[in-house]
Amino acid sequence: MKRHDPKAATIGGRILVTGGAGYIGSHTAKALARAGFAPIVLDNLSEGHSQAVQWGPLIVGDLGDTDLVRTILAEERIDAVIHFAANAYVGESMTEPARYFHNNVTHSLGLLNAMLEAGVQHLVFSSTCATYGTPLRLPIDEDHPQAPISPYGESKLFVERVLRSYARAYDLRWVALRYFNAAGADPEGEIGEVHDPETHLIPLAIDAAVGRNSDLSIYGHDYETPDGTAIRDFIHVADLASGHVQALKYLLAGGPSLAVNLGTGSGHSVDEVVTMIEATSRLRVPVCYAERRDGDPPALVADSRRAQSMLGWRPRYPDLRTIVETAWQWHTKDERGIERR
Repeated sequence: MKRHDPKAATIGGRILVTGGAGYIGSHTAKALARAGFAPIVLDNLSEGHSQAVQWGPLIVGDLGDTDLVRTILAEERIDAVIHFAANAYVGESMTEPARYFHNNVTHSLGLLNAMLEAGVQHLVFSSTCATYGTPLRLPIDEDHPQAPISPYGESKLFVERVLRSYARAYDLRWVALRYFNAAGADPEGEIGEVHDPETHLIPLAIDAAVGRNSDLSIYGHDYETPDGTAIRDFIHVADLASGHVQALKYLLAGGPSLAVNLGTGSGHSVDEVVTMIEATSRLRVPVCYAERRDGDPPALVADSRRAQSMLGWRPRYPDLRTIVETAWQWHTKDERGIERR
C-alpha cells in the first residue's frame, strides 16, 4: 500500500475518496478539508494526478483490489465514502462497453461489499445526467424516466439500482449526485482540469485558441436547437465539490437516501461556449464541424431544486463567464512554468 501525504489531514470525520486524484475528486477533497473533514484518497493514477492530492494522504492502488479496500476501511478508520472512481467518457463507452461495466459496476459492487463488512454505512455516489438518456422534457428533474443511451449511463444507473437494494436489505444510506457538465477550475488556481487525452469542450477550445491544437471539432451542427449545436448545463467544478460536502453532511445528520441533480438550470450551446472563450481570451477559436456522436442528446439542462431544498446546496459560480475565466486561468498556467501533467 503506497502512500503519499503532501499535507497533514484536518481533524474530523475520515472520508475515503475513491478516484480523488481526478478532476472532480481533487476539488472535492479540497472542499472536504475546508469543511473540517479528513479526506483519504484512493486512486490508481491511471487518469488522476498525484500533484492534485494536496489536502490529505494519497493511497496509490486500484479499487478492484478488494483486499486493499478492506485494509483501508479498517486501518484508516473510515467514517464514510465518496465514490468517484470510474471511467466517464460517453463516446468511449460506446466502443468499450466491457471496460465500463467492469470498472464502473464490478468495482463498485466490491466497494459496497467491503463497506458493509467494515460497518461503513454512508456513501455519496458520483452519478450522472447520462442516466436520463434523451430527455422528454426540460429542465430534467429527478422523476424524469431514466433511459440511458450509452453504456456509461447504463453503468451508473445499474449502481443506483444496487444502492436502492442495499439500502433496503443492509441499511446502507446513500446520496447519488446526478451531475451535468463539470467545467472550470479551482477559483484559487491550486488545481484544475487535466485529462490525457482531453475530451471536454472548454479545455479543447482553449487549446485551439492558444494554438496547442489546430482547431476545435464540434460534433453536430444540425440539432434542433437555436444555433444547431448541442446544449448543455455547465456547472462549475467547485460547485460540484460543495454538493458532495453538503450531501455528506446530510447523510451524517441522519438524512434518508436520495438521488439529486447538480446543475445550474441554464443551458448553453457549444457555439455559445466558444463565443465566451473568444471574449475571455481575446483570441479566435478555429472550429470545424463534424457528425454527431453516438450517445449525445441534443440538450441537457438540470432542475436542481431538490438539491437546494434537501441538501441546502446552491451554486456559487453559476454563470458561464466565471466558469470560462477560471478555466482560462488554469489552462494558461503553463506559461508560468506550473506543471499540469
